[in-house]
Amino acid sequence: MAEEPVAPAAPTAAPAPTVTRTYTVDRDRIAAYAAALGGTPHPAHTDPAAARALGHPDVLAPPTYLAVLAAGAEDRLLARQPGFTTEGAVHREQSVRLARPVHAGETLRATVRIAGTGTLAGRPLLTVESAFHAPDGTWVATTTASLLGPAAPGPARRPLDPTGSEQP
Repeated sequence: MAEEPVAPAAPTAAPAPTVTRTYTVDRDRIAAYAAALGGTPHPAHTDPAAARALGHPDVLAPPTYLAVLAAGAEDRLLARQPGFTTEGAVHREQSVRLARPVHAGETLRATVRIAGTGTLAGRPLLTVESAFHAPDGTWVATTTASLLGPAAPGPARRPLDPTGSEQP
């Protein structure tokens, strides 16, 4: 049984705020997501018989599908972050660590937390981690996203050409 890697917490650190949501993995949404990735989806993502032929109980979710599941809970958590807005934010990177494949029909609980904060070029930088567990508590996967907040509003820009046409 795989165990989720855990980073040691600082002894005096206050517990980070979290948002927890429960999701049922849906076969049609898996198929739509697999199609949206471009190209021809692997049959195991769309056809239960093809997935079963490979030894899976139902269609297989692409690993990055978990980032889509986590998005709603991430948005709820980010809305509570003082000084951070998702409007104008840049999604810098995303990673997924899997203990096992995720299948249609499964129920997963995602716990989302801010795993790190900082600044980059004067902009807020957040790392958001979403840990997925099965109903029995077994760790299934963790997604980690890095988000760069929008720049603070600066002085109004003047057009290059005072006539407003900005033509050379």
